[in-house]
Amino acid sequence: MIRDIFENAYAAGAYSLAGVALMAISFIVLDLLTPGRLREHLWAERNRNAGILVSSNLAGIAIIVTAAIVASEGRLVEGLVYTAVYTAIGIAVTAATFALIDVATPGRLGELLLRPEPHPAVWVQSVAHVGVALIVASAIL
Repeated sequence: MIRDIFENAYAAGAYSLAGVALMAISFIVLDLLTPGRLREHLWAERNRNAGILVSSNLAGIAIIVTAAIVASEGRLVEGLVYTAVYTAIGIAVTAATFALIDVATPGRLGELLLRPEPHPAVWVQSVAHVGVALIVASAIL
C-alpha cells in the first residue's frame, strides 16, 4: 500500500510538472500570436479580454493533459509521452485556428482580442481553444 502511494505521488508530480510546463509553452505561443506582451495586458493593464483568452487556453491544455493521463492507464512513461505529443498537437492546431479566425475576421484578430473594451471575438477564439482541446482529447481517448 505504501509503495502504491509513493508510485502514485511520483506519477502525480511528473504529470503536474509536465502539465505546467506545457501550459507555459502554450502561453508563450499565445503571446507570440498577440501583439505586445501578453503578461503586460493581463497583469499591468488588467485586460479582461486577455484574461478570457489566456484562461480558455490554459483550460484547453488542462483538458488535453487530463485525457492523456486517463489514456495512459497507469503507464507513466507512455502517459508522459502522450501528454507531450498530444498537447503539442493541440497547441499547433490552436495556433492554426487562431490564424484561420484571423483571416476570417476584419482587422487583426490579436489587436481586437486585446483591446481594453469587451469584444465578442474573444469569446469566439476562447471557444475555439476549448473546442480544439476537446477534439484532441477525444482523439486520445
